[in-house]
Amino acid sequence: MITFLTFLFVFLLAWPLGLYIARFMRGERTFLDFMNPIERTFYRLLGVKIAADGEAQGMDWRGYARALLFSNLFVGLVAFLIYVFQAELPLNPDKVANMPWWLALNTAASFITNTNWQNYSGQSQLSYLSQMVGITALQIMTPAAGMAVMFALLRGLMGGHSVAGKGNQAGNSQPGTNQPGNLGNYFVDITRLTTRLLVPLAFVLALLLTWQGVPSTFGGAKTAQLVETQTVTVDNKSQTVTTQSIPVGPVAALVAIKQLGTNGGGWYGPNSAVPLENPTPLSNLLECISIILIPVALVFALGTFLRRPRFGVMIIGVMSLLAAALTFFTIIAERASNPALAGLAAAGPNLEGKELRFGADATALWASLTTSTSNGSVNGMHDSFTALGGLIPQINMFLNDIYGGAGVGFINMFLFVVLTVFIAGLMVGRTPEIFGRKIEVREMKIASLVILLQPLLILGLSAVSLSVPSITANLNPGFHGLSEVLYAFNSMYANNGSAFAGLGTGTSVWYNVAGAVELILARFLPIIGPLAIAGLLSVKRVAPESSGTLRVDTPIFAGTLLTVMLLLQLLNFAPALVLGGVSDHLVSERNVTLPATTPNGATK
Repeated sequence: MITFLTFLFVFLLAWPLGLYIARFMRGERTFLDFMNPIERTFYRLLGVKIAADGEAQGMDWRGYARALLFSNLFVGLVAFLIYVFQAELPLNPDKVANMPWWLALNTAASFITNTNWQNYSGQSQLSYLSQMVGITALQIMTPAAGMAVMFALLRGLMGGHSVAGKGNQAGNSQPGTNQPGNLGNYFVDITRLTTRLLVPLAFVLALLLTWQGVPSTFGGAKTAQLVETQTVTVDNKSQTVTTQSIPVGPVAALVAIKQLGTNGGGWYGPNSAVPLENPTPLSNLLECISIILIPVALVFALGTFLRRPRFGVMIIGVMSLLAAALTFFTIIAERASNPALAGLAAAGPNLEGKELRFGADATALWASLTTSTSNGSVNGMHDSFTALGGLIPQINMFLNDIYGGAGVGFINMFLFVVLTVFIAGLMVGRTPEIFGRKIEVREMKIASLVILLQPLLILGLSAVSLSVPSITANLNPGFHGLSEVLYAFNSMYANNGSAFAGLGTGTSVWYNVAGAVELILARFLPIIGPLAIAGLLSVKRVAPESSGTLRVDTPIFAGTLLTVMLLLQLLNFAPALVLGGVSDHLVSERNVTLPATTPNGATK
């Protein structure tokens, strides 16, 4: 029931929200036009040049990419400095110490890339200033950046930004002339997406979560009287403890934007498994809906924005088919009994690592949704899933475009659309083109290099980590340990942030530094590559549609796209999945004993 309600409410809300997003991104009138003075103030602060007709100076794909990179570099540096000097800065009532540089580097890279991979526990290792400015503020900026690039890409597919989209007196858009090469203005796009989408939605959700009991305060930690006294050992001395310190803070604001912006992470280390972040069944439903609301709405928006609704329906159909199938398999896998508890507990679903308030189904649903997007928040421990239950989130992140992150979900899907157009065109003897614009050698080289970046980083870094004894010293033994390492680099590449937390990467300099490099490469290269393709396509002459045109909005193309995606990712990652989750399943749940080997590799 929770699964049905979640998808029902998401689609009921996403369709009108998508239409609204398309309207304000085309410059049409909306009910939030009173934000115009605030937006113009931001434009002046950011140095945006506004012409006499009210249009901002446009950017080509190179200018748009430079604005994206330099703005993220700046805010990432500010966040890094806040983390490493937080003990000396204000808003630190709990006297939290400074972060080590390598952990601060990983955290800054994580939060400027919309990943929110957390090698720290926020309630004990971050001050309020770090949580608010270094975490929550970036959770607004980074999804806005991803969505801005998505709309720049869409303008490229349309042949450039249209300056006549302001609307008539009735508020309806007027046909205009596209400007080839002009993909819009990055700073205008992120400002509109912040003021008209992310902040209003996060404000409403934060109020709802506060109503449900999520803390929203600037006060210090609260002291609770224990029901039973406890004896603990500190410096080899036994002490009796009668109270517990419970960290609080402006939690509701962070939780709201972490879910809506596909950010993930949390104020507390265990994320939304903590009752203070997720206190009630209603808060759990609200947070589940929020995880995929904007990614789904953006797909509705792209069909309207392009004025090609059939294309939007095709994309949402492929994404939703994958989401439904993989969610179903995750729930089925977690309804199975845990073989480690055979004979020790009554038969039933796998409840290890799960909040009993939610149970197996709600936790499996969350796991599927959070990895279908680049959200990464959790309401249970993925490391405690069954072998097959933990395999599905891995597959979600390998695909990385089922719904994907805010904006970047379609950007990742666009690469597969380009590849499918090229393959389908060769198969049927038609010129590969999308919306009348030919896909040629340069576009295919860019798409191919970006697609190959994923297995190169994930499998390469996993191989290094598994081959160095000092790195694997504390690794869980067997196939599950391999899955933990693979999951970590998979999650970082997918801008996801969830983890098989048994890996324990928080104190490892290798995982923090290598992770920071992967986070940055995996965020910006897969964004800039498609942006470059869109820029190249925008200046090409449009060929009129004919009977020989390859349509990209038909069920046949949708099936071809789905096949290309699955086959390519299967070829890339099937061996790693077999060595990890599949073998773990055979050993733990089917009681299969694999041949042992001697140190020289011979089978005993």
